[in-house]
Amino acid sequence: NLEAPEIPVYSVKGHKEIINSIDGVGGLGIGEGAPEIVTGSRDGTVKVWDPRQKDTPVANMEPVQGESKRDCWTVAFGNAYNQEERVVCAGYDNGDIKLFDLKTMSLRWETNIKNGVCSVEFDRKDVNMNKLVATSLEGKFHVFDMRTQHPTKGFASVSEKAQKSTIWQVRHLPQNRDIFMTSGGAGSLHLWKYEYPAQRSKKDSEGAEMGVAGSVSLLQNVTLSTQPISSLDWSPDKKGLCVCGAFDQTVRVLIVTKLNKV
Repeated sequence: NLEAPEIPVYSVKGHKEIINSIDGVGGLGIGEGAPEIVTGSRDGTVKVWDPRQKDTPVANMEPVQGESKRDCWTVAFGNAYNQEERVVCAGYDNGDIKLFDLKTMSLRWETNIKNGVCSVEFDRKDVNMNKLVATSLEGKFHVFDMRTQHPTKGFASVSEKAQKSTIWQVRHLPQNRDIFMTSGGAGSLHLWKYEYPAQRSKKDSEGAEMGVAGSVSLLQNVTLSTQPISSLDWSPDKKGLCVCGAFDQTVRVLIVTKLNKV
């Protein structure tokens, strides 16, 4: 509560090691269902919390017995389009991406992008899963079309080598979810647009539906700092207004113009 910041609304000792990432959903019209929080930690676990249930997570995703624990760097909610559906996507230091279905409490899909996953974000949390962007340690990002899941091949994707350094974060424009910004280790911001293919799905040789990936185009890029830009967020109210934080301990407020013409 920003009116009384000295007393937290909710506080819990959640993990044994550092918490790398946190995301929220539900309540206030952002997604359906309970106002839950998800955390990802160096201890290898991903936990979902409901502030109304003190001290105990409502879901706990951890390595199975015998499986080595991986450092979870990023988490994101998605698919929260009604009261029952909800997924959590988690990215790990070894390149693993795991999609957990909270309705069935099961691992719905997993893949590996060969480099540490720094950031994952759905284009919107409160719709049927549509697109997911994952950024990596080695300057590449992947856009997955989440509308069609093939039984063996999973989701179709397109990848782009954006820059030579780490892509710390991805954030979709709230007013147009086909536009997103990536922030880089070289102090730069890149603005991208996703173009859908003529057909988003097709049948394979055995008649199963499989997704078709689109393409990504660079709209604009700018270098703001000599240090990595590690965090970024768009204004939900003012189109094009965003704020970013960097390792040079500077917070910058930016305005991106001409987004109506893209």
